[in-house]
Amino acid sequence: MFEAKIDLKTAIFFADGCEEIEGLTVVDLLYRAGIPCTKVSINDIPEVTSSHEVTFRTDTTIAELDFDEYDMLILPGGVPGTPNLRACEKLMKQVVSFYESGKQIAAICAAPGIFAELGLLKGIPATCNPTRDQLLQESGALLSHDKVVISGNIITSRAMGTAIPFGLAIVAHYLGEDTARALGENVLYYDV
Repeated sequence: MFEAKIDLKTAIFFADGCEEIEGLTVVDLLYRAGIPCTKVSINDIPEVTSSHEVTFRTDTTIAELDFDEYDMLILPGGVPGTPNLRACEKLMKQVVSFYESGKQIAAICAAPGIFAELGLLKGIPATCNPTRDQLLQESGALLSHDKVVISGNIITSRAMGTAIPFGLAIVAHYLGEDTARALGENVLYYDV
């Protein structure tokens, strides 16, 4: 439907125990918008099993990924997916590096808690799953209960039910609000 011609690419990271809807909804919307998105397993193999016991195959593993090719890193939530992402030292170093260099980072559900733990949300608006509200507040974030919050080069969102607006916010970042709205209408999501 959309003929995006952008050189920038996104990478979305999957760990065992992830919330598959939060990740794969974003992948689907980016695909429809023509935005390159690489599905990355933090496992040694490309297969990942979600918190709901759905096993799927990613495009590559973190060991094979060249982070220099990417403009945005995306973290879906889920438990124990979020703690598993947090335990991946290579990914955490890259999240901080991307943030510090002004590249985009995005997280949904419990995963914004990772940004809080890394000290990236201090003094800025952010949102997350209600189970992580206290963590964000203690880290100095300005807690919001909006579906999606964009603060500079950080995009955060709340949970599975906000996966579509989260994905559309990423589309809007690359292609503008009008394109994101048109895509939302195309998939019969009108709350844009």
